[in-house]
Amino acid sequence: MSGESFGQALLELMAEHGIGVRALARQVPCNPGTISKLCRDERGTSEGMAKRLDAILGSGDRLVALHEATVAGTGGAEGDMSAMQGVSVGSSAPSQARDDDDVKRRAALQLLTALGISAGTLGAVPLRQLVDLALTAEPRRLDDWHLACVDHLHALRTRPAAQAREDLLVDLLALNRQLRTAPAVDRTELRRVEAALAMLHAHLLSRLGDHGAALRWWRTARTAADASTDLDLRLMVRCEEAGVGLYGQRDAGTVLALTHTAQRIAGDGPSFWKADLAGTRAKALTMLGQHDEANRALTSFVGYGGPDAPTSILPTLWVDDQAYFAQSWVHAGAGNEAAADTARDLVLSHPAARRQGGASPYAVNVQLHEALCTIVKGGTDRGVRQATTVLDTLPADYRTHLTTETGHMILQAIPHAQRQRPAVRDFRNVLTATAPKPALPQGT
Repeated sequence: MSGESFGQALLELMAEHGIGVRALARQVPCNPGTISKLCRDERGTSEGMAKRLDAILGSGDRLVALHEATVAGTGGAEGDMSAMQGVSVGSSAPSQARDDDDVKRRAALQLLTALGISAGTLGAVPLRQLVDLALTAEPRRLDDWHLACVDHLHALRTRPAAQAREDLLVDLLALNRQLRTAPAVDRTELRRVEAALAMLHAHLLSRLGDHGAALRWWRTARTAADASTDLDLRLMVRCEEAGVGLYGQRDAGTVLALTHTAQRIAGDGPSFWKADLAGTRAKALTMLGQHDEANRALTSFVGYGGPDAPTSILPTLWVDDQAYFAQSWVHAGAGNEAAADTARDLVLSHPAARRQGGASPYAVNVQLHEALCTIVKGGTDRGVRQATTVLDTLPADYRTHLTTETGHMILQAIPHAQRQRPAVRDFRNVLTATAPKPALPQGT
């Protein structure tokens, strides 16, 4: 890149690999202060150090080339200073615009690194846009941050996952920046906001199939929630993590273990969250073929009657069609056609599904549950044709990993002797074609 400094390239590579200053220094090995100064272009480096950093960061000879260009073009110390100042060798005056761009880009990369976000996973979000929106934003009041949490939950439910994630990323960067300077009286509440936004980010990453990053963000959400000592928030994060984990992110046995851990945290008394965990257990047990146990768990979920009170940080999180959705999943998996049909109709007639025009994961997946139930009852060809139609007609922007994984559940339900039938091969091809594509690094 023309005009790129060594520090700018190093910061970008660190962000792409999600590696911080201390972790990189341990691998070199060297003092973390040395890495920090290199990132800020406050010191030069040797060819050996540049080669070592290239090797660790898998960047070919990018850093070596920048080191050699600096030495050859300006003669050592002068080259280091020109990189710090953003002055192009041979120009008569520094370019203020480029200098501002470099400073802002470096600041954005530092924020991304601090958050553990890889620059290569930003998708369609221009880095400059993140800089302008996140770094120039004024600190917000706490009630504005609470409103942002509700807005991002609404976006998760109603907008394409990639778009919702881009908008959320801007607020995560702005929140991280505000936390650094927030007065102590505000910091605890901002951490609660951080837990909620991290949870939503993990959910969106899961919908986009970026499971490695999602698992790290679930951990971030749990850590922030635990630090708040807010039991409601701690259980909310764990319920969401366990439920989303069923979509190929974790095996069913691990999800069951997560629900048991969360139930111990909930304590002995009755609570909505324990009922919600029972619904997730019912789904996991269905995937394991333990249908009687799944029905018992489902009964305690559906029979609870709803939340004790809206959650304090995300009061709109609970929607009563979630119980109907769990019924659809469990009854379809067991081949209980009448009960599955009733549950599916309740989901599809719910105002939430109608507002989203049938493109929500709940609405799409209960239609796939119908196909699953047909296959369990012995109608393989009819079931896979139903599923093929559902996926093939889903708008591309609303294809998520949640629907893809439900399709994989359907494939698992097909008897081995029938998996090479033409209708099954057609469904497998459509399932592959409609799976969300991973975000490509910028510039590719």
